[in-house]
Amino acid sequence: MAQLFTPAATTLFRVVIVLIGLGAVAAGAAAYVWARSGSTWNVGKPASQPVPFRHDLHSGSLGIDCRYCHSTVERTADAGMPSAQTCMSCHSQVWIGASVLEPIRSSFFLGQPIEWTSVHRLPDYAYFNHAVHVAKGVACETCHGRVDQMPRTVKTQTMSMGWCLDCHRDPTPHLRPREAVFSMGYEPHGNDLPEDVRVFYQEASRRLTSCSTCHR
Repeated sequence: MAQLFTPAATTLFRVVIVLIGLGAVAAGAAAYVWARSGSTWNVGKPASQPVPFRHDLHSGSLGIDCRYCHSTVERTADAGMPSAQTCMSCHSQVWIGASVLEPIRSSFFLGQPIEWTSVHRLPDYAYFNHAVHVAKGVACETCHGRVDQMPRTVKTQTMSMGWCLDCHRDPTPHLRPREAVFSMGYEPHGNDLPEDVRVFYQEASRRLTSCSTCHR
């Protein structure tokens, strides 16, 4: 039977097969890296807001407590966003008539909520309770970063499932005394945590990493 392909064509065919295989592996590796990169999770990207609110001014320079604007963070799953009434409690006397605050004044006088854009919103299928984390000593800074230094609020963590699970497997290095939860720049307890607290969370790690903990 006559040979259908020349030796050169056979070699070329083999090279193409190898290149296709390598390309598939490279594409898979690139997709893996891309899915875990900060840019994919909008890390460092500010969101457009109705007014250019500055955390570095309010939380940093003025030292306003997180709970003044996020008033339900200790009681409910949602931390709450500041209402027009909250903003106007100061801005009825400060920066009166500033054009940049017109959306706030309009919201206040019309009785309509301010349409803030959430920077850290999780998918609907992921359950997260702020009150539980705050009560256990997980600080605002742990998840949201140094907001007191942010001219525009950005994500500092991916908030991915892998990131959350890393903490749930061993939360003790991230825990603080209850009175330090809302402080910025606090050094975590780390290895100085009481042994009974450390043992408790080691025993609770299976429950904390269960699918049903976050997916209900």
